Amino acid sequence: MKKLIQVQNVVKTFDKQVVLKGISLDIYENEFVTLLGPSGCGKTTLLRIIAGFLDPTEGHVIMDGEDIATIPAYKRDVNTVFQHYALFPHLNVYENIAFGLKIKKQPKDIIDQKVRRMISLVGLEGFEKRDVTRLSGGQQQRVAIARALVNEPKVLLLDESLSALDKNLRKEMQLELKQIQQEVGITFIFVTHDQEEALTMSDKIVIMKDGEIEQIGTPLEVYNEPANEYCAQFIGDSNIIDGVMVKDNLVRFDDHDYACVDKGFRENEPVDIVIRPEDIDIVERNHGIINGEVKSVLFKGVHYAVIVETSSGTSKTVTMHVTKNRDVTNENAKEKISASGFYMDLEDVPNLTDSEVITRANAHAWKDDENEEDVSISKVEYHVKEEVGEYDCTFSTPSGTAITVKIHVIKPQVIEDESNEEGIQAFDFFKTTDEIKESVALDTDLILWADAYAWNMEDDSRVEIWDVKYDFDDQDIKEGDYPVTFSTQGRELKLETTKYITEGERIGLQWDPEDIHVMRKMGQ
Repeated sequence: MKKLIQVQNVVKTFDKQVVLKGISLDIYENEFVTLLGPSGCGKTTLLRIIAGFLDPTEGHVIMDGEDIATIPAYKRDVNTVFQHYALFPHLNVYENIAFGLKIKKQPKDIIDQKVRRMISLVGLEGFEKRDVTRLSGGQQQRVAIARALVNEPKVLLLDESLSALDKNLRKEMQLELKQIQQEVGITFIFVTHDQEEALTMSDKIVIMKDGEIEQIGTPLEVYNEPANEYCAQFIGDSNIIDGVMVKDNLVRFDDHDYACVDKGFRENEPVDIVIRPEDIDIVERNHGIINGEVKSVLFKGVHYAVIVETSSGTSKTVTMHVTKNRDVTNENAKEKISASGFYMDLEDVPNLTDSEVITRANAHAWKDDENEEDVSISKVEYHVKEEVGEYDCTFSTPSGTAITVKIHVIKPQVIEDESNEEGIQAFDFFKTTDEIKESVALDTDLILWADAYAWNMEDDSRVEIWDVKYDFDDQDIKEGDYPVTFSTQGRELKLETTKYITEGERIGLQWDPEDIHVMRKMGQ
């Protein structure tokens, strides 16, 4: 196939911001090419450079062997269909389509012949005299396409031209666009952020990110063989897993080795693994590769979207010391004050503040009357050393109502899970029965009271505490010690099945070696 357009090392900057970073791309005759990526990735900028609406800061655009960088847009053998069609509201359907031919001063009989052919091609027979403002969105798009194609360009550029349509009409127009492209036999370059559009219509997909091309390939290639995690997540639904390529045809994740068909990696190289949801089969427990528990089931019409937890997250168990209510009453001032002792990390002592102490101790004071109006805590007294130990802390109101509790300074109690690459930390804590009963979001409060948090050991980013487990009735709790376990989210796999399945069911999962695709880590 002949190369029609060659984009060579194109750079584009706006106000010193680099939008395209040396793009190179070959586009062939009669290809349907889709530029795919999120907003801001540079796909529309690239399209506008090919169209001639923007000049590249560096690089060349070659068309049919000629550098067209200096050729103005209206002289290029290229036409564009814009996102909002840009039809002429004062012209009817026929006149809109004929506009470009009239500008070129072509004979009336030639214009009529070409316009009627285009009207037939886009399925608008009988609409020739219709006011374009009275057309549906899909009909308006057909007019815009016909107006662009009637000039017989070598390339048709479409800038997110389906985005204004509703979902059903979009799907219909995806098929029609592909059919039109095949019938007229010219090159289409289509810009979208919709993966379904790209997979449905394209001969070639160009996935872009931050002004660079991440992968070029057919729909099957970019779906089945994504170049990296970004491409895998952008095209289709994916299970992305951190792993290690033990050797050719053998990859490890979650402490198990799995056969695969990939090779050419270094031994024990850190990699990303993708397994598509439709490639995972449900079998009886203990009859598959791994076991799991069904966490959620969502009916999608033709299949169920299922989430299965296959390994537990990182967990830390602490003790909640439940004490009786320790309100201190000041009869003279008619006030009450309450606070609880708390545990804290030795490393946090240098940054300790009065407001943090009040928060951790849940210290508060109030009027001892029917209204129970809040009273400010005016003084917080503590002398905490950077040493493990117990230290007194006294809270007082302006009227002298005071309570003293203990601050327990301890060394960090960290759980590090190498298999999940996560760390988690939490502290024992004290609470009264009333504080627990009055909580309106107990799981959230338990995380706060225990100062529980988790992080990714690779980059220190925060990881969500996914689950809080305890075995007590918060509305009938007694004094005593209670274990509370905080956990991050375990390994969860997404899968698709037509088989009915229920939440909580314990199952086995099965896949074939060719269903595992191993990718190099981004940036390596």
